[in-house]
Amino acid sequence: MSSVSAPSADSSRYQILLVALLSFSFGILFFDRNSLAFLMPFVQPELSLNNTEVGILASALSFTWALAALAIGYISDKTGSRKGLLIAATLMFSACSFLSGMAQTFTAMLGARLLMGIAEGGFMPICQAMIFSEVKPQYRGLAMGITQNLGSNLLGSTAAPLILIGFAQSFGWRNAFYLAGAPGLLSAVLMWWLIRKPTSTAPISTHGSPASGRSLWAALAERNVILCSALSILMVSYLVICWTFMPLYLTKIKHYEPTTMSWLMATLGISAGVGSVLISGLSDYVGRKPLMVLLPLIGMALPLGAIYFNGSPVIMASMFFIGWSVCSIFPMFMATIPSESVDSAHVATALGLCMGLGEIIGGVAGPALAGIAADHQGLESPLWIMTGLTLLSGLLAMGLRETAPRILARRQA
Repeated sequence: MSSVSAPSADSSRYQILLVALLSFSFGILFFDRNSLAFLMPFVQPELSLNNTEVGILASALSFTWALAALAIGYISDKTGSRKGLLIAATLMFSACSFLSGMAQTFTAMLGARLLMGIAEGGFMPICQAMIFSEVKPQYRGLAMGITQNLGSNLLGSTAAPLILIGFAQSFGWRNAFYLAGAPGLLSAVLMWWLIRKPTSTAPISTHGSPASGRSLWAALAERNVILCSALSILMVSYLVICWTFMPLYLTKIKHYEPTTMSWLMATLGISAGVGSVLISGLSDYVGRKPLMVLLPLIGMALPLGAIYFNGSPVIMASMFFIGWSVCSIFPMFMATIPSESVDSAHVATALGLCMGLGEIIGGVAGPALAGIAADHQGLESPLWIMTGLTLLSGLLAMGLRETAPRILARRQA
């Protein structure tokens, strides 16, 4: 895809600012979303939760997240309202973090997580639609990767376990939830202040046809959108199962102290944060498809390493770092490839579909089934499920059609 006109220097600076701000804001969002998983070793005994209920709490957030992604992505396309929706969502998910800290029962915690999913679900489809319309096509993969993966992993996966677990040990897990909710207020103010209305013309279709020339359903019937939705189901399941059960597996089965578990989980965030720049940027040059096939196979290193390796935690951390690099492809199948495969008028809707189906099927069914398996077969079962999900994802990605602008230009030349 190509922009109608080259951005000015001021526009280029705004593109960098926009990517940085949205990445930071999504990082705050993931800090809130992941807080329950990291705090679960403290929450589970106090609320007397079994593994099935642990899985249901993760599934509940994914369920309402998916519904919001589908609905708000569509509303955003229809109304063109992006900035206001982002600010409202940020304030709402911050409030839900406070509600999580106030929960006294499983039911109360379930209600808080359902509301949090509603607040958070539409956030990334809107962010990526903004990136699609504001950032030059040749840097789209890198920009979308940083937006979705850098802040979310540095804040939500790296900083969150280190800060929240240490805070919970000193001040209690309820206060840790209150701490998690506070930064969202800053994020909302920054978005209100810095995000401006789009001034550039929307990009034209990858296939050279005007956006108005295709119906919504024809756009969503694109093969890449279907495959990316399927990949999203598999990989979101992998992701949420790991967040939900790996802290419990490391403390209960591997017998790591909570502090050791916290920095092992933080390794995952560093891995995906590095990948958000390296892998996403690399996809602009070598193409999306090769990385989509390779990275899921590498992702098997994480669950298999956790199961079979019994040596130094430092070596375990290296296995976690390598295996979690699979998360670098999330922006590609959730945003970059779908946005490059449909008409520009339906980008937020297509992104909402890929993200929403991943959450509503993979994010809901995955941890729920893994929790049932853990109650019946032990906490090792979720890790075997993760292994199967990555293998199937690598095979499925072989059917993708390449969309990277540089690769398509080479082929045309």
